[in-house]
Amino acid sequence: MKKIIMAAVVAAFAASPALAQTVRMGTEGAYPPYNFINDKNEVDGFERHVGDELCKRAQLDCVWVVNDWDSIIPNLISGNYDTIIAGMSITDERDKVIDFTQSYFPPSPSYYVGLSGSSVDVSKAVIAAQVGTIQAGHVAGSGGTLVEFATPEETIAAVRNGEADAVLADSDYLNPIVNESGGALAVVGEVSLGDGIGVGVRESDGSLKAKLDAAIDTMKADGSLNTMIKKWFGDEAATY
Repeated sequence: MKKIIMAAVVAAFAASPALAQTVRMGTEGAYPPYNFINDKNEVDGFERHVGDELCKRAQLDCVWVVNDWDSIIPNLISGNYDTIIAGMSITDERDKVIDFTQSYFPPSPSYYVGLSGSSVDVSKAVIAAQVGTIQAGHVAGSGGTLVEFATPEETIAAVRNGEADAVLADSDYLNPIVNESGGALAVVGEVSLGDGIGVGVRESDGSLKAKLDAAIDTMKADGSLNTMIKKWFGDEAATY
C-alpha cells in the first residue's frame, strides 16, 4: 500500500508544472513615478507594474525588496536580491561591475531645476544630485560644484532652502515636482545622459538576464510596454 501511495505522489508531482524560480526584485521605493511606497506600504509605480509583468512572462516567482539607493549595487552583488529595477540608467561604468538587460525605458533628458526667476550658469553653479547617479557623475565632470544627497527628496530641499542653485535629475522625476510647486520651481537647463534604463543583474546570472530580455522583447513587440510608459509618464513620453 505504501508503495502505491508513494507512486501516486511521484506521478502527481511529475505531472504538475515545475516550481517557478524565485527572484528577488530590488528597488529603491523613493523615486516616483518609477518606484515608490504606496499607502498600503507596498512597492508601487511604473517599475512595479513592469517588473510584475516581466516575472509573469518569464514564469518567475518574484518578490520585492526595498534598498537604499547608495548601496543598491553592492547589495545586488552580495546577494541580498537578484535584480535592480530602480530607474537605473545603463552606463559603461556600471556595466563594469554588474550586467544589464536591454532597456525597458528609453533615454530621456535630465533637467536642471532651480528657483523660478533665478539665473543659473550650470557650469559654475552649486548643483544638487543624488549620490551614485549619472547626474552626480555629470556634475562632477562639468565644472559645477556638486553637493550629493542620499535621497532625491533631499536634493529638492537643497534648492528650496538655498543650499544649491539647482538640482539635476531625471526629467520624468522632476516634471511633476515643478508642476506642483505653484511656480516656485522652474527648469533652468537640460542635458541628455545614459542609454536608457535596464534591469541590473549580477554578471554571473546570464540565464536570468536572458529570461528577462526575452520578456522585454515580447512587451515591446505587443505594445504593452509603451502602454505602461504612457500610463505613468503621459502621452508625450518617449516610447519604443
